[in-house]
Amino acid sequence: MVMLLFVTYQLWWTNIRAHQQANGAANNLQKKWDENGGDDRDPGTFSPGQGFAIIYIPKLDVKAPIAEGIDKHKVLDRGMVGHYGKSPLKTAMPWDKKGNFALAGHRNTHGEPFRYINRLKPGDEIVVETQSRYYTYAMKSILPQTSPSNTGVIKPVPPGSGFTEPGRYITLTTCTPEFTSTYRMILWGKMVEERPRSKGKPDALVE
Repeated sequence: MVMLLFVTYQLWWTNIRAHQQANGAANNLQKKWDENGGDDRDPGTFSPGQGFAIIYIPKLDVKAPIAEGIDKHKVLDRGMVGHYGKSPLKTAMPWDKKGNFALAGHRNTHGEPFRYINRLKPGDEIVVETQSRYYTYAMKSILPQTSPSNTGVIKPVPPGSGFTEPGRYITLTTCTPEFTSTYRMILWGKMVEERPRSKGKPDALVE
């Protein structure tokens, strides 16, 4: 009975709770942006666990806040997606002119925002919304399995991604196989549009 309750908690309740927290954080961010407007801030001003953007994966019906850092308890277990923003795993921000915006998210439980990223195909859109802009990326390639120690996947020009020169890229990382953390699955995309929020949503978010 105890094991059954634990499994129910892990597979069901953690998702319910994480979705509530993530939706609340995303809605609060958008409300604050609408009220204050302005430009994006320097990444150094963000605190660990602080939400600063929202990620959308339209094909998968994913909407989740992005927070600074990849701490399991402060970020990932709250249904948020974490930005690799601290040395030695520090990566770019979307508004940087060149670099790799690298993110981590749960594949199972706690909101599981990256559960189905393996279903994405080249050209599928990933959108990041910040205080002042929308950044749209097109999925480029996927690495189904690699070691957690392979930090090269979040380099400015990641080996194996298909990119051969500096650009504006996004990397999504998550655990694999499902319900384990033995390996990592990696997905790469390239920015195809930068759009001010004042001009409305990008086509990828318009039904």
